[in-house]
Amino acid sequence: MRRFLKDRSGNFAIFTALMLVPVFGAAGLALDYSNALSIKTEIQGVADSAALAAIAESSAGVEQAYSMHGDGEVPLGASEALKFFKAQIEADTGYELDEVTAKVVKQNGRLFSVVDYRATVPTTLSKVLGKQSITVAGQARVEYQTEVYRDFYLLLDNTPSMGVGATPTDVSIMVANTPDKCAFACHIVKNGHEDKSSYYNLAKSLGVTTRINVVASATAALMDTAQDSRISSNQYRMGVYTFGERAEDTRLLEVVSPTTDLKSAKAKAAKIDLMSIPKQGYDNDQQTDFDRALTQVGEKMGDAGSGLTANDPEKILFFVSDGVGDSYKPTDCTKKTTGGRCQEPIDIRHCQALKDKGYKIAILYTTYLPLPTNGWYNTWIKPFQDEIPRKMKACASPELFFEVSPTEGISEAMNQLFLKIVNTPRLTG
Repeated sequence: MRRFLKDRSGNFAIFTALMLVPVFGAAGLALDYSNALSIKTEIQGVADSAALAAIAESSAGVEQAYSMHGDGEVPLGASEALKFFKAQIEADTGYELDEVTAKVVKQNGRLFSVVDYRATVPTTLSKVLGKQSITVAGQARVEYQTEVYRDFYLLLDNTPSMGVGATPTDVSIMVANTPDKCAFACHIVKNGHEDKSSYYNLAKSLGVTTRINVVASATAALMDTAQDSRISSNQYRMGVYTFGERAEDTRLLEVVSPTTDLKSAKAKAAKIDLMSIPKQGYDNDQQTDFDRALTQVGEKMGDAGSGLTANDPEKILFFVSDGVGDSYKPTDCTKKTTGGRCQEPIDIRHCQALKDKGYKIAILYTTYLPLPTNGWYNTWIKPFQDEIPRKMKACASPELFFEVSPTEGISEAMNQLFLKIVNTPRLTG
């Protein structure tokens, strides 16, 4: 017996056997906690989505919150969050959901959506240490500011190309009644006097509606939409700009300085007209300088704000155009030039410069109409016709591009784009 007790051979095997339980237990804990962390991440994603769904643009919760006169809980929002959460995890296995609660509260013009959860994840190898499960818990919190303050800078292309007939029917009437089959109602003013023989007056006598006429009336109507949509009288300010009144003095023209007086802005916007030219072909028709207009309107907009207060509003450029630039640009035109005249789709470098400053850009693209009977169009515009809408979309901020064809309503499209901007939840948490 004394020799047996003194014998040290086989100690490693005995020690290893004794250590197997804690070694396997530690390894099991690592695996089980890793699995629990993965499940928590999965549930957290569902909770985040549920909290967001509760105050999404078209949710019943947001609708109920808007109808509330004061602060308080929004029951429909909480119900929607729970419904969304449970629908997403019904088929999930590997854990047991112990508790999930949701609350949506309106406070000081903001909606707070909160989803809390707790779940039990069964263990595997950790059971050798007596640990049967791991509890995971978390919270998703989303904030939606219901009253976002915004300044809109409406830049309207009123250059000669916007004198084209507003619909295919209007174009056909102009082509049929002009000796050179011209679809454009050129607005000729000589020495301050209207040229009665210009196509601008011909269009009026024929009852033809031009695209700039429609844009002007749509802009005026937009002021009513903005007034009806705002929560407080100073929530939105509107400024309206064009490319100029006369071709002899092409520069950014401030038709309406940024104002909360939307009734006054409506009256002034309704009077916007086509830029005049002193004669056909004046200055080689180089009046559509997108680069200059975007740069100059950017200088007017000032610093981009958070939208949290009237003194720190978001800045949004609302640009309406047919998307084709025509200016003197001999060095960096994206298309071939003639004598320095550059006809090209919008140069998105200038759009990006504005977005880099924190501005949002909303684009209403009034489809550039093909003019197959026009030799100028066939030579200079037709080769890049397909690029025009793509470039305009690239200029816009995500989800803020809208194309409206001649057979659709420009006024309706402008309202839809505006409402899309103001009704999108602004998530800050």
